[in-house]
Amino acid sequence: MGGSLLTRGRKNNKRAVMSDINVTPLVDVMLVLLIVFMITSPLLVAGIKIDLPESTTAPMTGQEEPISVTIDRENKIYIQNTQVNLSDLPSKLQAITKQNLEIRIFVRGDKNVNYGKIIEVISIINKVGYGKVALLTEIKNE
Repeated sequence: MGGSLLTRGRKNNKRAVMSDINVTPLVDVMLVLLIVFMITSPLLVAGIKIDLPESTTAPMTGQEEPISVTIDRENKIYIQNTQVNLSDLPSKLQAITKQNLEIRIFVRGDKNVNYGKIIEVISIINKVGYGKVALLTEIKNE
């Protein structure tokens, strides 16, 4: 008897239960978030103002966030946005990377900086053991 009451109640219900998930609002929200992050991420990268030399090579791609070492036109050296002395560069890099020698390091040098200074910074980074060091340039508009 109890079973017949339950089935009779379901037969009288004219609406069918919808068990599908509507993913359209989820996709809309994700696309909006993607656009917001695409617009704001270049603004977060801005740091020390330097004039990079231009190149026609393609940009590098990778999985993890690289460390940026910058040399400005006054030969001041920065790790990310923090100024460091040349002698403190190895210890500061090791502290930031937590001794991870596989992390990528991008060296950004102002185009007015002596090339020897940039090579000196790269050689210090290599002596510590970091093998993934790259020079950053701006893509040349032709």
